[in-house]
Amino acid sequence: MQPIFAPYPQSRFRRTRRTGAIRALTRENTLTTDDLIWPVFIRDGSGLREPVASMPGVARLSVDLVVEAAAEAAALGIPAICLFPYTDPALKTADCREAWNPENLANRAIRAIKAQVPDIAVMTDVALDPYNAHGHDGLVVDGVIQNDETIEALVKMTLAQADAGADILGPSDMMDGRIGAMRSALEGAGHKDVAILSYAAKYASAFYGPFRDAVGATGALKGDKKTYQMDPANSDEALRLVARDLAEGADMVMVKPGMPYLDICRRVKDAFGAPTFAYQVSGEYAMIKGAALNGWIDGERAMLESLMAFKRAGCDGILTYFAPDVARVLRAG
Repeated sequence: MQPIFAPYPQSRFRRTRRTGAIRALTRENTLTTDDLIWPVFIRDGSGLREPVASMPGVARLSVDLVVEAAAEAAALGIPAICLFPYTDPALKTADCREAWNPENLANRAIRAIKAQVPDIAVMTDVALDPYNAHGHDGLVVDGVIQNDETIEALVKMTLAQADAGADILGPSDMMDGRIGAMRSALEGAGHKDVAILSYAAKYASAFYGPFRDAVGATGALKGDKKTYQMDPANSDEALRLVARDLAEGADMVMVKPGMPYLDICRRVKDAFGAPTFAYQVSGEYAMIKGAALNGWIDGERAMLESLMAFKRAGCDGILTYFAPDVARVLRAG
């Protein structure tokens, strides 16, 4: 695009900023509740709301309260909720077998939500870290994460979640070839309408710390995840990964984290035109929320500005812990 404008004073850019009405008419991007997916943490028990210290305002919820949260989200116009389990440490094993237990915490929550709030889309996490005694997203043998053996486990996890009624599966493990294996398994089991939102470009980031606290993986993790998550220095690789996942049957793709990787969001959307999402991860949320609570920034304005950045970068939607707060602000405004 080659902009054409008259020289000053015939051209004054401030004319289109002069009033709220004119700014609204010339605004290039819009944030709505349709853009939001709300990540929530679930735990065993009943009537339990357990605050996550490193994520002010976020709590682990028992299944009954997660159902209430889903109903709240639907009432606010939020189209989807994403479930992350806090697994009892006693159920974490080296073979991660709890991941595909039909009665595990995540699968019970899926069924409960779909029974009470059928119109909200339920998204799940497909990765082994909540169930892994080693804290990794894949099976570990002699300190090495096993790619192909992990895929076999992820396929079993995929089918268990689809059987429970999940609408969208979110493979966040970054194993090579898992999308194709998951898609083939879903088709073979008759789950042809279950969507895959692939964490296609997931970086080995320092911004995940509070999330690991929330799911109880911080103490379990041995080493780091740099052999399977992306190097933060790379961007061309992200496009290759997205291309591969789309070719294997992903319906939507995600960039994670969000704000530090807006350039990747833009490149992905421009290159493929596929539904593109970003995850405003726990560290991003905690920084904004913590600064706001200390009075260092205007929390509401920073929240909205941060989310508009994703839309400006080409994202079709955002996973954000701010989702209900944003929805209330948008509704009031």
